[in-house]
Amino acid sequence: MKTAAAGFAVNTYSYIFSGSAADTVARLADQGYGGVELMFFPGHLWPAELDAAALRHLRNLCETRLRLVSVNMPNVDMNIAAAAEEMRTYTLNLLVQFVRCAGELGAGGIVVGPGKPNPLFPMPRERMVSYFYRALDRLAPLARQAGTKLLIENMPFAFLPDAEALMNVVDRYGDDSIRVIYDVANAHFIGESPLEGLQRVRDRLSLVHFSDTTRQSYKHDAIGCGDVPLAGLASRMTEIGYTELPMLEVISPNPDSDIVDSCRRLREAGFG
Repeated sequence: MKTAAAGFAVNTYSYIFSGSAADTVARLADQGYGGVELMFFPGHLWPAELDAAALRHLRNLCETRLRLVSVNMPNVDMNIAAAAEEMRTYTLNLLVQFVRCAGELGAGGIVVGPGKPNPLFPMPRERMVSYFYRALDRLAPLARQAGTKLLIENMPFAFLPDAEALMNVVDRYGDDSIRVIYDVANAHFIGESPLEGLQRVRDRLSLVHFSDTTRQSYKHDAIGCGDVPLAGLASRMTEIGYTELPMLEVISPNPDSDIVDSCRRLREAGFG
């Protein structure tokens, strides 16, 4: 029987320390959600730790119990637009493994951060763009070959934090297969209106992340713990043709209950 939770998908960030990806898929499927976004993290989902049998098992689990919408990764310790070639190479080599794994698991997309500037003295913007494009030169063909899509995210700590900058740079690259994942909490934190941001990214939009934050302290809290404005978002997403499930990317020590409550609040705002 379809439950209220079936109208939402859940990112597994809160579960990376408490169980494997397979355990978490089963846990979330038991709760009735409609989709999942798995986080790459050692001990949870990590290519070097998975043999062919484990990959087949996880893919079968997702195909039979909980649809794998996308895969993601904590981007704090990786940077495809770093000044140091060694860091760019390290990051790109990991991303190559992640993209291949995404394809093997049947994920619809893989979330990628565009790279982080030095907050005190950033490199010239066009140099960072060139490094980002070099990474796309390798990752975009690989994603197509693997049967998945690159989803570029608006991240406050990235050098393309807002919808306008992100779309301008991705559009200039000129590859229609590259898509965007829009995070409403990230947008709100930097002072961007999520309503306006969603309108700007509509032509490439594949996924929307939901959580809560204030503009004073960056969080991905349960909805209701911050001041992200939800009014009008459901209708805006319908207007621009969004068809994927809303993705809850809530980071909490009590994820099961906090995600249930976040879904309730989204339903009250017109979702689900």
